[in-house]
Amino acid sequence: METNNFLNLFQGVATLVHSSTEIMIARIGLILLGLLLIYLGKKGILEPLLMIPMGLGMASINAAILFMPDGSQGNLFVDPLITNPNQLMNILQIDWLQPIYTFTFSNGLIACFVFMGIGVLLDVGFLLQRPFVSMFLALFGELGTFATIPIAMAFGLSIKDSASIAMVGGADGPMVLFTSLNLSKDLFVPITVVAYLYLGLTYGGYPYLIKLMVPKKLRAIKMDPPKKAMKPITSDHKLAFAVIICVILCLLFPVAGPLFFSLFMGVAIRESGLTHVIEFIGGPLLYGSTFFLGLLLGILCEAHLILNPAVLPLLLLGIVALLLSGIGGLLGGYIMYFITGKKFNPVIGIAAVSCVPTTAKVAQKCVSEANPKSIILPIALGANICGVITTAIIAGIYITLIPLLFK
Repeated sequence: METNNFLNLFQGVATLVHSSTEIMIARIGLILLGLLLIYLGKKGILEPLLMIPMGLGMASINAAILFMPDGSQGNLFVDPLITNPNQLMNILQIDWLQPIYTFTFSNGLIACFVFMGIGVLLDVGFLLQRPFVSMFLALFGELGTFATIPIAMAFGLSIKDSASIAMVGGADGPMVLFTSLNLSKDLFVPITVVAYLYLGLTYGGYPYLIKLMVPKKLRAIKMDPPKKAMKPITSDHKLAFAVIICVILCLLFPVAGPLFFSLFMGVAIRESGLTHVIEFIGGPLLYGSTFFLGLLLGILCEAHLILNPAVLPLLLLGIVALLLSGIGGLLGGYIMYFITGKKFNPVIGIAAVSCVPTTAKVAQKCVSEANPKSIILPIALGANICGVITTAIIAGIYITLIPLLFK
């Protein structure tokens, strides 16, 4: 009795002690994982802006489980599974992160903010200089986005859930969030968490894939400048490209219109020279949205949610999707290597996996280790930017066609 009274003073400890063995191990494991993410973020091994709030959120949410008035175990951070509108109105006044989750995360707004920030940072001139090469590589860099669907269906997932987890292969977190929100509402939280956990691994894991598939001799290939001088790409050209492509894509795939609008609005603002707006979107809006995205993802990694039996296949399929996309990008690089008479550095293909600008920087880093004089970053950025657009198009196709074809 005295022990119970003592534990009731510290409910986080009490709920841990009174939990099942499975939940207890999961909570302790997720607390330790959260601390590891903070460490890796601080060391720069993973993206600190995303991983530090995500890690601390993960550790805190699994420590701060308490007994709710109805006798169940819960938390005062956020409830992602609310279905009753009246319950939502009550919980908005109790859970302190619920308003941010409900009004920015669960409706995809935060994904659109991040995409707008990415658009402001993108220089589409790299894409316009070599549009066909960039598009060719981008298609190969989507291998995981396509090939993971039949693999996921073999695991027993529905076509909608399979398409949602396959989007991890596009290596674009906001796109995964938006797709799963439209196709897999029941699983969009764990799918999004899996996506962002693994996207942080692209910087650490892809260099090993590059070294495994591309010999040092080929990684050292120095890209020769084009024989014909390229016409300069002006801001007018870039603005026209952004406007025309945005309208065309919204016309073709209106269900993904918010993503297309957000991305190309960022590009349009950049090319219009609206300095103060550029600074706001590329600074406070992008960094603030990314911070709260990481924070909410960490908070959503609560043991009861993560132990959903459907999550384990997602963990495996997320890795498969990213691995296949990386392999596909490098295969595209090899094809360009042979098409150009062995003058194209195949490492550039990894940049077609649209984790902007991470994969482009990974490609340049691996090439520089083999040949410090080889500069491939401009071409890699072209493939990188085209990868973002291609991933958005695929998301639009999935969101539009799958509900129509598989009712």
